[in-house]
Amino acid sequence: MKSEFVLAINEITEVRALPREVILEALRTALVSAYRRDVSVSSAQRVEATIDINTGSVTLLVEKEAVQSVQNQRTEIALDEARQIDPEVQLGDTLMVPVADTTQRFGRIAAQTAKQVILQKIREAERDSLYDEFVEREGDLISGTVQSVGPQGVTISLGRAEALLPRAHMMPGERYRPHDKVRTYLLEVKKGTRGPQIIVSRSHRNMLRRLLEYEVPEIYNGQVEIKNIAREAGQRSKVAVAALQEGVDPVGACVGMRGIRIQNIVRELNEEKIDVIEWSQDAATFITKALSPARVTGVYLDEYADSGKGGMGTATVIVLDDQLSLAIGREGQNARLAAKLTGWRIDIKSVTEAAAEALQNTGSAALASLHEKNAGLVEEIQRLMAKREAGRPLMPEEFQTVTQYARMAEQAQLEERRSANKKHQEHVQTVRATLPPRAFDLNLEHLDLPAAQIRALAARFESVGDLMLYLILDESRIQKALKRAQEQDDDGLEDVKAAVEFALEKMLDEPAPPEAEAVEVIAGPEEPVAAATAVLPDLPLAEEAALEEEVLPAVAEPDVEEEPEPVRPPVRVEKAEPAPVQTISVAESFAVVDDDEVLDSLGGRGPKKKKGKSQSRELVYDESLGKTVARRKRKGSRRSSSFYDFDDEEI
Repeated sequence: MKSEFVLAINEITEVRALPREVILEALRTALVSAYRRDVSVSSAQRVEATIDINTGSVTLLVEKEAVQSVQNQRTEIALDEARQIDPEVQLGDTLMVPVADTTQRFGRIAAQTAKQVILQKIREAERDSLYDEFVEREGDLISGTVQSVGPQGVTISLGRAEALLPRAHMMPGERYRPHDKVRTYLLEVKKGTRGPQIIVSRSHRNMLRRLLEYEVPEIYNGQVEIKNIAREAGQRSKVAVAALQEGVDPVGACVGMRGIRIQNIVRELNEEKIDVIEWSQDAATFITKALSPARVTGVYLDEYADSGKGGMGTATVIVLDDQLSLAIGREGQNARLAAKLTGWRIDIKSVTEAAAEALQNTGSAALASLHEKNAGLVEEIQRLMAKREAGRPLMPEEFQTVTQYARMAEQAQLEERRSANKKHQEHVQTVRATLPPRAFDLNLEHLDLPAAQIRALAARFESVGDLMLYLILDESRIQKALKRAQEQDDDGLEDVKAAVEFALEKMLDEPAPPEAEAVEVIAGPEEPVAAATAVLPDLPLAEEAALEEEVLPAVAEPDVEEEPEPVRPPVRVEKAEPAPVQTISVAESFAVVDDDEVLDSLGGRGPKKKKGKSQSRELVYDESLGKTVARRKRKGSRRSSSFYDFDDEEI
């Protein structure tokens, strides 16, 4: 028959859903704390407790020192008594001594201490158990019951724990009442003082992903892959899917027979509209499908256009006039979701709008050439545009003519932009080649700038070399990056220039990696001349002559028989260091170098002057020379139109 102790342990284990070892460990810790409180044992003295699970008996062991004469009963034990416990104990050794009838003599305070420790340990074990349980389910769907609705959000009961649905993660238009069943996405689990903090969401796009995995077996089995999801919770979502197995229709698998699969998801998401499209590797085809249900006439991709952080470029989309509102969507929702889904910045135009812009764009060389080659078509388009402005409708054949011209004009402008971008990239590479390569390995954290400016610059530039490059090409990019970090009227561009100047000077002051100091040439008995000759071209003339005089006599003629000379020791030839050459690098263009100082550094005479911080130079790429030069300001005559003149110095 089980004892009352075993029954109590089993009951706590079942109610708290904790392992038996956790409960026993909490009980042992509580007994040790109660004994320390009752007897006032020092914290440095070790105390242990053992529990017999079958009988429930408790044994306390206290660390004591074996001495000849006991002075303190709490910390010492007589040597004779100690040897009854452990026969091998010696004088001065420590051992664990059992304390008899200690738990029966516990007072009220000790018993209350044991109770508090047991409850605290059990609560900590419950919190850890709950955290481990829910952290494994992070990123999965979870069901619960609405417990209360407050200003911070909705509290959802998950059984043993509670979750918070913040208002930012609610779906617009949904109303929550107590005792309602809710299915949510487990977003985050954090440890807290009162247990795990569980944050759930219903507006996260991964909730739609998990619902598709549950409803569509082909996605769960890996036959269909979800490429991307663009979602505006409660209103509309777009899902791009691709088949990983031949013969599988990805869109049909997600929709299901008669739309039963997708309808289950729509009902779960409170009638949210879901567009499932097939992913395509061709960007133009993918954008065309992403803009569904609108019919697209043409897509023109500009990869070099700035589409924002992480974008692929700008796509110009032409649609018929009656499809323009459908392509844009209510408040731009359809175009916005398509841009999120594809990663391209989408610019949508109607056919007549594109044709009118092409006719008015007289500064484009590509359009001028197109108009010259197709003069008759241009006259017809002008007539049709005048007809439309007059409020008269266009016939279908006339719309086809306008569409044809709009396509030709957009293609011509796209090729012109690509050609200009290609020339720009070549120019950037040319200027980049004139800059020191070590500057592109220097991180922005090395600059002496405020942390806010470093973060703002790091969002667009990767190294100090990139800052140097755009200080030459386009300073406006740096100014735009600094706008968010600057609260004053000054954008901080001059501070960036000074910091780059200082970093490059410091980089140039670092010594270059040392070259090999010596080269060993081992001349063996068979081929001494060949081994030494391999080194001769790298030596100065004087050392080459000395080496020939030393090595050549060691070679005997083949016809004369003489005693072989002993093998010479390896000849160690010291490689002469080249004379230092004074050069002016690109980085020095940021430093203020006076003419007298340059002459003095080259060995000339001239008084040395201290270098001061100045903004009297700027880097400029000279296309006629094909190099980067530093333009230095110097004061000119007062009679001249400009107070400053500029001298170009080659870097």
